[in-house]
Amino acid sequence: MGKKDSIYRVERDLLGSLEIPADKYYGIHTQRAIENFSVSGMKVHPELITAFAIVKKAAALANKEIGLLEKKIAEAIILASEDIIGGHLHEDIVVDAFQGGAGTSLNMNINEVIANRAIELMGGQKGDYSLVDPIDHVNLGQSTNDTYPTALRIAAIKLIREAASSMAHLQGELQVKEKAYASILKVGRTEMQDAVPVTVGQEFGAWAEGVARDWWRLYKAEERLRQVNIGGTAVGTGLNAGKTYIYRVIEILRDLTGFGLARAENPFEATQNADIYGEVSGFLKAAAINLAKIASDIRLLSSGPKAGIGELKLPEVQAGSSIMPGKVNPVITEMVTELSYQIIANDVAISIASASGQLELNPFMPLIAHCLLGSLTLLKNGARLFADRCIKGIVVDEEKCSSHFKASQGIVTAFAPYIGYKKATDIALKSYERNIPVTEILIEEGLFTEDEIEAILKPEELTTPGIAGAKYLREKRKKHES
Repeated sequence: MGKKDSIYRVERDLLGSLEIPADKYYGIHTQRAIENFSVSGMKVHPELITAFAIVKKAAALANKEIGLLEKKIAEAIILASEDIIGGHLHEDIVVDAFQGGAGTSLNMNINEVIANRAIELMGGQKGDYSLVDPIDHVNLGQSTNDTYPTALRIAAIKLIREAASSMAHLQGELQVKEKAYASILKVGRTEMQDAVPVTVGQEFGAWAEGVARDWWRLYKAEERLRQVNIGGTAVGTGLNAGKTYIYRVIEILRDLTGFGLARAENPFEATQNADIYGEVSGFLKAAAINLAKIASDIRLLSSGPKAGIGELKLPEVQAGSSIMPGKVNPVITEMVTELSYQIIANDVAISIASASGQLELNPFMPLIAHCLLGSLTLLKNGARLFADRCIKGIVVDEEKCSSHFKASQGIVTAFAPYIGYKKATDIALKSYERNIPVTEILIEEGLFTEDEIEAILKPEELTTPGIAGAKYLREKRKKHES
């Protein structure tokens, strides 16, 4: 028995008693959650853990300031919270990411770890809650229902700022390519078929513009999350939280995070409704749609390198096959596509979970948190890797672009204003059937001279509004008439 006592400690709650590993900082509420929710093996997002500890620190500071917590207890709680904020003790936050109870298990896991670390700092033994109690002291003036959403919003704001920075970085790299390849003509493609000419720079510019919209959406998304319901306690009415505490804890949280947090105008409403998370997730979904499109375009344009389009050369980052020697795959674009699909899937889960709250509470906050913070992390990391490991190293195969351009019947569109749609169609068919360039047939049939064709096919003429070469041909006609 003595040997067993050295390995375990016994804790009690309303359901009875349980043995807790003596070296663990968590307690009986967490132990029950381990038994009830060991379902996915997925950890709670580390930013949510850190944000939760910030909330607990703010609450302890406020309660100390207004005299509801003894100074020595409050200071121990503050120091223990700072340990978690600094990245320590996260290994003792062991509850599964998926859990019932609107996040109560995570709140109690945090409370117990802080309490036992505070007890330790005060010279006591873990589990001696007469020194620091997880509920009476660490959770004083709080509920899961106001601390969890507040922590989630803090974590989300931090990740939104980082994700926005990554998207801005990606936009910058795309714009570098836009400028570098502004004058390289190539075949445009619509519905996977040859279309009118474009420049490589225009393609990169279009991708950059889409990412710019995403950056702006993310920048604005932070505003949606700044109002928090801390102090609302169980249902937003503020029962068991004094007015002085409620207003002070917001001010402290604002100072600790550096974010422009404010008390929700209607904490009762903010406690039960989760549409804000659906709105923010919608911004992330829009970004994922753009990333998937860009990655797909780049993967297609780099296909080959010999038997595909091959107009873009991607940086070679790893060998592509365990059986085919020399093969290199577009793995970064594939990774970006995968994470984009996951963000879109997360948005579906967030939408359903946000709509499924009932009456005064949404019990599915853990799912919302897991998916929202997961999407932000994927976007933050994926956009930066996409920029640094793919976009930055892309090289255009100018010879391949030129070859495709000259061989395409799509360029005949530029001559249609001069010879008419029907004649242009006839020229395109002859080019295809005889497998010779459109320009050769135009010269062969005496429709244009070489210098006229050269004037019409200039990049700036083909890729800007107006009729290509019109000014040159008009001036040439005037000279001939004079």
